[in-house]
Amino acid sequence: SAPRCHFNKHLLDVRVLKGEPAELSCTVSKDEVTGTWFKDGLKLRSMDGVFFEKEGLVHKLIINKVEDIHAGRYRFEGGDIKTEASIFVEDPPQVDKVLLKNLTSVPTVAKAGQKVKIKIPFEGRLPVRATWLKDRMELADDTRIRVDKTETFTMLSISSSERKDCGDYKVRLKNDSGVLEINLKLVVIDKPQPPAGPIKIVESSANNITIQWKPPKDDGGKPLQSYIVERQQVGKNDWVTLGETSKSCTTFTTDKVEQDMSYYFRVKAVNAEGTSDALESDEVKAVSKASPGAPDPPEIVSASRDNITISWKAPRKTGSSQIVGYIVQKRKKGTMTWLPVNNVPIADKKLKITNLKKGLQYEFRVAAVNAAGMGDASEPSQPVFARDSMKSPGQVQDLKVSSSDSTSVTLTWKRPEAIDGSDVKGYDVEMRSSDNLSWTKCNTSPIEMTTYTVKGLQAKEMYFLRVRALNDSGPGEAAELEACIEAAPPVVSPRLLIGDTVKSSLVIRAGNTIRVNIPFEASPDPVVTWLKDGLPLPNRATINTKDGTTQLLIGAAEFTDSGIYTVELQNGLGKRETFSFQVQVTDIPQSPGPIQLEENVPNTVTVTWEPSASEKWENNLYYTVLKRESQKGLWHVVGDLIYTNKFTFTKLIPGRDYYFRVVANNNLGASGPSDSVQPWRIKKTKAEFQVKPQKYRGVNQNQPPRFLVPLKPHVVTTGSECHMSCAVGGHPPPKITWYKDSRDLSNDPNYFCTNYFGVCSLVVLGVTKHDEGEYMAEATNESGRAFSKAFLTIKGNN
Repeated sequence: SAPRCHFNKHLLDVRVLKGEPAELSCTVSKDEVTGTWFKDGLKLRSMDGVFFEKEGLVHKLIINKVEDIHAGRYRFEGGDIKTEASIFVEDPPQVDKVLLKNLTSVPTVAKAGQKVKIKIPFEGRLPVRATWLKDRMELADDTRIRVDKTETFTMLSISSSERKDCGDYKVRLKNDSGVLEINLKLVVIDKPQPPAGPIKIVESSANNITIQWKPPKDDGGKPLQSYIVERQQVGKNDWVTLGETSKSCTTFTTDKVEQDMSYYFRVKAVNAEGTSDALESDEVKAVSKASPGAPDPPEIVSASRDNITISWKAPRKTGSSQIVGYIVQKRKKGTMTWLPVNNVPIADKKLKITNLKKGLQYEFRVAAVNAAGMGDASEPSQPVFARDSMKSPGQVQDLKVSSSDSTSVTLTWKRPEAIDGSDVKGYDVEMRSSDNLSWTKCNTSPIEMTTYTVKGLQAKEMYFLRVRALNDSGPGEAAELEACIEAAPPVVSPRLLIGDTVKSSLVIRAGNTIRVNIPFEASPDPVVTWLKDGLPLPNRATINTKDGTTQLLIGAAEFTDSGIYTVELQNGLGKRETFSFQVQVTDIPQSPGPIQLEENVPNTVTVTWEPSASEKWENNLYYTVLKRESQKGLWHVVGDLIYTNKFTFTKLIPGRDYYFRVVANNNLGASGPSDSVQPWRIKKTKAEFQVKPQKYRGVNQNQPPRFLVPLKPHVVTTGSECHMSCAVGGHPPPKITWYKDSRDLSNDPNYFCTNYFGVCSLVVLGVTKHDEGEYMAEATNESGRAFSKAFLTIKGNN
């Protein structure tokens, strides 16, 4: 017999963008084959935009412009051979190119207070999910901002724009075919903020006053043009404009002042949008002549129950004229009110003060007077009691060095022995080097404890140290010792000891503790700095550096704690070392939203669901779809690793109820389930399949049954579905009967049989080990009988 025709090249699946051309082609082994094209089981004919070509052995189906209707399963038949492939129509979101260029290349500009509307029409396969983001966070509706979404456009509306609305926005359009991201910029312009304060008085004299300020923190989005300076005399209501300065000048000098008068000044910033609110100064006085500066605090010369004698030195700044005397003031310690001791300036720089209350503690201050008036007062003197002198305290006991290093010495001592009338109020520590005869006081105020650390010493040097006890009569006798400072340890450049315990990437569950310990070595101790995303750490983070280890601790991790953390070591020689690691805070996903079921394609069900709220912060989130065929049946996974919010299930059997469930997953686990509310069922109806078969010329009207495609052996796992198929020919159309191990399966509800134009299938639902065995399809008609057998092997899940 002549050799049969076969395919040199089969049809291959094609994915094509909507609106683009598509082509299916196959190659046969014989030139005389004409062939027929089918789509979804129905014969195709040439029509507008769809036509067939034959070039020798190559058969082509060409679509000029693909639309949604062209998606489906295509078959080419030539004689007794056939091949199949699918066309998948991809229709990702699209925006008009001119509009897209205008949106992305030119910022949207609005004035503060104006309404802002940015509308973006789009096309693409529905549903299209539109998301607006600002600073990587999804925009949510509030009293001013609203995001509208329809099937054809998305729009951002701001009822009254503000400066804080400025920034970079991202619009993400997403459907099953792809994602389109659009980057926008919104600029809101306004009048500037007030200049930054406070207003400083650079100079104040009898003839002029010079003030200074800082530029505003926000110029309103428009360059500054100038500053307006105004003045108000104290006691009056009117503000007088003194003049303007350029945008680069933040000082102003005015000679429109009068001697001994006080004024307020204010400054406003100006840009093209208007004038800012004013920055106002404190009261400023224009003096006639320069007054003296403040003297040093007065010293206590002596004290008794009747009087206290103080002395002082002339101030370093005497003003523009000679000092004529001094005014002395007193107050009781713990009060705020200063009372004059003398009303007429005294020329001497020493004064005995009487009229004091016995036993009370007083403070004194002095102000110099010249022709311009009284200058600033000194700082208060040391407090002193109005009582007879007490005995000085005795010498401290057991003075010794408790510890030392290359730069410091720690001293300890015991209180002096009690002396009648002596009450120790504290201690002074003094020091001198071996080549210096002058003693230097180490503490600024009396030391209350009996220990003190002297810092800032030089390595390998000898120092003399002494301690005095203090009471109201003054210091007591000093106790003295020698101390030699240790040699400085060798300098070790900072080095982070990053081992296997320190990871470069951490995944932390929300609510858990973030604790990272990083060991290091350095000498001397380095300055340790921690940063998050290049900025200082938030207040919630705690850093503890001790004994060669620095620790980052955040008690209860939040999603905002995700980011790049950097630790930096630096010593005084400029040596530095850094290490960065990433922290991702995540959690088990929240459940997906409600499920909807639709029959977009005949005999299928499309499951769609609202996304899990965790998509906002989880980059690796995906979905799993499960189904079962009764309310109490087992759930079986039918779709996994789904990164969209849609799944189409095709293996439906008419007349059965289906329940669907969706869960969200990430690295930590799965969310709670979201279940379909009602079961899904496709009714059994013969009308859907009553398609007249093609009549072929020259076919023998009486043919016995024959198997065009025999049954094939199957190996499946328990719990899954098994589809066994074969193709039968003959006239009249044969009757098909299925058997398992010679048992007729016609009335067994566990098996589902179909026969569509000679393609016969047996579906075994939820197979178990008992379903293993030999299956036979028997075909019979008036002209004869034929059968085909195959073996089904069942494997366990493990």
